[in-house]
Amino acid sequence: MADKPASDPVSDLDEVLWQAWKAMDLPEGYRAEIIEGTIEVSPTGRRRHGVLVNRLRRALDAHLASSGYATHQGGNVIHRQKSWTPDLFVSPLDLDEIPDEEGLGVHAAGVKMVVEVTSPGHRNLQRDRARKRREYARAGIPVYVIVDDFDDDGAVVVLTSPDPRKAKYTDEHRVPYGTDAVIPEGPAKGFAIGKAIVAA
Repeated sequence: MADKPASDPVSDLDEVLWQAWKAMDLPEGYRAEIIEGTIEVSPTGRRRHGVLVNRLRRALDAHLASSGYATHQGGNVIHRQKSWTPDLFVSPLDLDEIPDEEGLGVHAAGVKMVVEVTSPGHRNLQRDRARKRREYARAGIPVYVIVDDFDDDGAVVVLTSPDPRKAKYTDEHRVPYGTDAVIPEGPAKGFAIGKAIVAA
């Protein structure tokens, strides 16, 4: 079944999930996302997850210095009454330039890149490798990076050229840890995820 064009109204289920998500009051250390018709609640990551996310954030911020773009952490990315909280995203330095219509996050149209660092467990891995991959492609986010400790001995997957109608990225580069994975486009073009970032 083909995805709905962006101009179609959201479904009743989307509206119900959206209202339920907005009403949630989670304890500290948890986040809720709307992913493919389900509200998913997950805890913040383990130490290794935090180490990787913070190394990436610091290196990306240095790469983006004076570009007008920045790396953001802990914010909601909103698209057609769906909400995701990527580990990192790249968008304009001033998030007030791209608010969503209800002020709960930033609109996906202003996000140039998302980064997810995987967590152990089949459900967690499927969320980042498959479900969020489809959601970010549906939203047309130009670059999706997955830093995956659990792909063999570790790999970075760089996905570009989203096809929103098919909910997939048409260009994929998988780079094993130890080799630089270079971002090919957007504000982070030329940024390399290499040994210094992924080392244990």
